[in-house]
Amino acid sequence: MNKLYSFLLLCLLALGFGPAPALAQDEARAAWQVTRFDITVSAPPTDRAISARALIRARNVGRGAGQTISLRLSIKAEIKAASVNDATATFRSANESRGNLQRVTINLPTSVAPGAVANIALDYRFPVEANGGLASISPNGTQFLPVSLWYPAANALFALRGADTAPYRLTVNGAPGELIVSSGKATSATTFEQTLNAQPFFLAGAWDLSEGTGAAAGVSAWMPKGAGADERKQADALMALAAAARSYYAGLFGTTPDSPIRLVAVDRGAGFSEAGTVLLDSAAFRRGKVDSTSALQIAEAVARLWIGGATAVRGEGSGVLREGLSRYLAALFFEKQYGAETADAERMRERIAYTAIAKRESPLALATPLDDTYYTSVTNKGAMIWRLVDRAMGRDAFITQLRAALQAGASDEGGLTLASMRAALAQQGGAGVKAILDQGLDQPTDIDLLVGLPQQRGGQWVSAIRNTGSIDVTVKVLATTDRGERLLTDATIPARDFGEAVFKTASRIVRVEIDPDKLYPQLDYANDIVPRKELSENALAEASLAFVRQEYARSESIARELLSAAPRMQEARILLARSLLAQNKIDDAEKEFRAVLDESLPTPFALAWANIGLGEIATRRGQPQDAARRYNDAVRAGGEYASTLAARLARIKAEAAAKSAPPMDDSVQKFIAQLDQVIRSGRKADIEAQIVPGELVSFVKGIVSSQPEIWQTTVVRTEQLDANRVAVDVTLNVKELGQEQSGTAVFVLTRAGGSWKLADIQFFEVR
Repeated sequence: MNKLYSFLLLCLLALGFGPAPALAQDEARAAWQVTRFDITVSAPPTDRAISARALIRARNVGRGAGQTISLRLSIKAEIKAASVNDATATFRSANESRGNLQRVTINLPTSVAPGAVANIALDYRFPVEANGGLASISPNGTQFLPVSLWYPAANALFALRGADTAPYRLTVNGAPGELIVSSGKATSATTFEQTLNAQPFFLAGAWDLSEGTGAAAGVSAWMPKGAGADERKQADALMALAAAARSYYAGLFGTTPDSPIRLVAVDRGAGFSEAGTVLLDSAAFRRGKVDSTSALQIAEAVARLWIGGATAVRGEGSGVLREGLSRYLAALFFEKQYGAETADAERMRERIAYTAIAKRESPLALATPLDDTYYTSVTNKGAMIWRLVDRAMGRDAFITQLRAALQAGASDEGGLTLASMRAALAQQGGAGVKAILDQGLDQPTDIDLLVGLPQQRGGQWVSAIRNTGSIDVTVKVLATTDRGERLLTDATIPARDFGEAVFKTASRIVRVEIDPDKLYPQLDYANDIVPRKELSENALAEASLAFVRQEYARSESIARELLSAAPRMQEARILLARSLLAQNKIDDAEKEFRAVLDESLPTPFALAWANIGLGEIATRRGQPQDAARRYNDAVRAGGEYASTLAARLARIKAEAAAKSAPPMDDSVQKFIAQLDQVIRSGRKADIEAQIVPGELVSFVKGIVSSQPEIWQTTVVRTEQLDANRVAVDVTLNVKELGQEQSGTAVFVLTRAGGSWKLADIQFFEVR
């Protein structure tokens, strides 16, 4: 899942949601699981709320008769009425003790026996005060994702058996002319019928739609409105990738689930996907090539058409299947599509992310989204555990067992559970597989593999090896001789014991690495190689710090050492190139920047900084036009904050030198002048009139409270983002509370009701 979406989810859950009860099937009481949603939404753009009627079919999966049913949704929801089997029902609503969640308990007219179903209807209103990635209502679009808890369900996200997923029908009545997006088949312009297991969600807004053809039939790209030729070319590449992933997984698991794939450009909520609909950062359509973040998101989302979609995933530890197994499969797809090196580069990023939390994780089988390590752990370590099982059983045997489990789960109302999957794999794979699963899923990581300096012993070389973990490990050990020969040997190290790696060679061994494929989750990977580099545990951070301190030679040295161990680490190559450029080693820097752009799947971060570096080289060579083009590519890459800000500022200078600055929009300049006036007035109503409703709520409060004496904005550059939005680079001179400040900012304006409104402030570097 994308970082923004994961971060918002964790923030929401960290507000204090309490744990759900134990699995109801094991208790002599009633418990409920939703088997179908039918929701009708009215989303008028002039109102700051949606009105909804949710019809829910729920099965009693407990062992006792049900007299009441409790549904949970956001504390913001205003419940209007409830009914059971079309008859008005009484209900009571109470806030959950530790969160922004309310529990609506509805009285059933007659008891519902175990295995029987109840049909519940809830009418409610859901207001949105401030727009965000989870829920927003705007004249230019509406968005409600499951994490906002906008619809009622028996089981929330943090429940031990996971959130309710079920087939659904969703009808959204929005503004005239708006496009509606959800998952499943569109039976009309406003209604979606999803036959897979999913959580309801929807978006409403304006996009340019491109439908895939041929092998990509059934895949569509929802591009930013007003997309040009470059965006359409990129959309074709993304659709082709999704189609290739679908074909690959169909080869593994059989019949393709009957749900279209939609790739939707968004400015908030990127990283979310459900039942074939994938929300991608709008920048994904503007980049020069498919990036690793978008490719991984698409590959995982397509895998979840089978895992969680066609076959429901339920029970404790379900994230290890839904998230971890999908990531494992995505790496297999990358290996086929782009080659082993690209797949290994992705696995390396997984490993780096995991090691940051390895010493404080919860056991995977017990992890819930309440754990702050949940997504980093179940996704990345989960993928490593499945790769270990793959290695222990053999690829064909593992995939055959997985396919059988998915097919069995699809025909079972209980779906696929981690417990049933473990039992089947242990029976098929024996004690070795059982040990991997028991340790990997039930215990925190305790494995650390160490290797000692090689010693010559007769006609062979020997390295001592150690395993600190609680299970035996079988690993490969790789030696490199002084003649560049690579020698592999297998070794088994008992739990919490030592072993030896023996290499039969007369050549001198100069380097030894244990587990070169990095199959095992470990607490520390830095001691896997000897001679050990004299680097801190986080060498990349050390190199970055040296660069910031202008110790460029040291930064270069550390980056080269990192690349000797991990040649595809794009962050290290970018740092090396920037360090070389800072030392005026222009040709060497250019070579490294171009190597990053030649990667099969560059990261957005790498795309941005590589283009910035090449732009700076073009500037030094007196080629301002080429520099401006490179900086523009860096802006469009949509990397992180620092690279985008640096690229925007450098682009302005390069365009001025090349005399190629685009013409500025006069209507934008007039709006900015008007905005300055109302900000200086300090009147809340006047300021809010210039801003898209629901946006920049904190900004308005800050302006009203500080009452700026001076607020002067100068438009430096305007850039059309899509048919309705424009980005405005500005300089600001401000005096607030007697303090004078100046700097740069980037405003985003949108057309609403035929005039400009301020929709966002992406950068604000005023000091």
